[in-house]
Amino acid sequence: MRFDVFSLIQSCCGRVTAVAAGSALALVAGCTSTSGPTGVSDGPMIDPTKPVQVALLIPKSYEETASIATSLEQAAQMAIADLGDIRIDLRVFDTAGNPEQAALVARQAVQEGAKIILGPLLAENAKAVGAAVADSGVNVLSFSNNASIAGNNVFVLGPTFNNTANRLVGYAASQGRTKAVIVHPRTLEGELGKAALENAAQSTPLEIVAIEAFEFSQKGVIDSVARIKDSVLETQADTLFLTSNTARALPLLVQLLPEAGINPQDVQYIGLSRWDIPRQILELPGVQNGWFTSPSRQVSASFKTRFTKGYGSPPHQLAGLAYDGLAAIGALVSTGQKNAVTKTALTQASGFQGVSGVFRFLADGTNERALAIAKIERKKVVLIDAAPISFGRVWF
Repeated sequence: MRFDVFSLIQSCCGRVTAVAAGSALALVAGCTSTSGPTGVSDGPMIDPTKPVQVALLIPKSYEETASIATSLEQAAQMAIADLGDIRIDLRVFDTAGNPEQAALVARQAVQEGAKIILGPLLAENAKAVGAAVADSGVNVLSFSNNASIAGNNVFVLGPTFNNTANRLVGYAASQGRTKAVIVHPRTLEGELGKAALENAAQSTPLEIVAIEAFEFSQKGVIDSVARIKDSVLETQADTLFLTSNTARALPLLVQLLPEAGINPQDVQYIGLSRWDIPRQILELPGVQNGWFTSPSRQVSASFKTRFTKGYGSPPHQLAGLAYDGLAAIGALVSTGQKNAVTKTALTQASGFQGVSGVFRFLADGTNERALAIAKIERKKVVLIDAAPISFGRVWF
């Protein structure tokens, strides 16, 4: 039986809005009009009476990401089925994980009539695609989370460091935390995480009192522990931000820092990455009492269950981005507006609801996603602050 995601209701401003019927997944176009300033073109017009052509660009033949590509395509097809009467003509193109190939197929897609591009996955590919179709005005909803490629006609669907940092720093400040030390590896990812935390702190009462960087190696982590301890003690910091993820330096850090005397019960450990993936991380003593962000667990669990039932295996953790992209496109197309896939429409303030909660695109090409704050307690994940359901909340 096909899952019907749309029922039509009147929104708060009287416009018809698409929302989920009997589902944890809601695809919402809010009350903001999609009409842009007269004479300003920020994307191609569509014919609301005909199917809207969407190009899905994924690295199907690139061995390193082929399984992710499959999961993205399956999620996209699932979204198409859920759209019901909203007519989307989805066409799939293989980027081969190569910027030149990605640019080539992007131009081909636009020549064949694509009004918007969903993908590609890799940041350099997305950058190349944006440049390749810039003259046509076609917008690109990439699966990347690299904010440096966002802007002009390129949007990123992936969760960004800035969004996560804003949520964590804002929540920490609201809980009375006043002094924080940032710990990060000397890598691009680490530098981006550090910068995001510094920027987020500027608009809150929480002060970044020290920053400790380490070489990205086992020796680098070990050598940094004494310095981190000294910084925490000398500054009397009550918070420790760790930018590393669970696949890299985090497990060693959360082992050595408590052993050195930085007790997670006294100093609040906060992670810029998910601390519940893989589940084995929950067993580590050093992550107990730690905070991190999480998508709306109920909504994301529903997507995972439906995907697994439909395809026989669970989705890759990035698969939801393909669903979210088509959710946004479908919700906008359902308004019947000719400018439904323009930048003005995509950045309407009330946003959309996807597989992990509400999200919206920002004018700079990045995104804002609703995130919950979770805590690890007795080797289990406990929700301590629910994900917002709209964009009217301070420190969203």
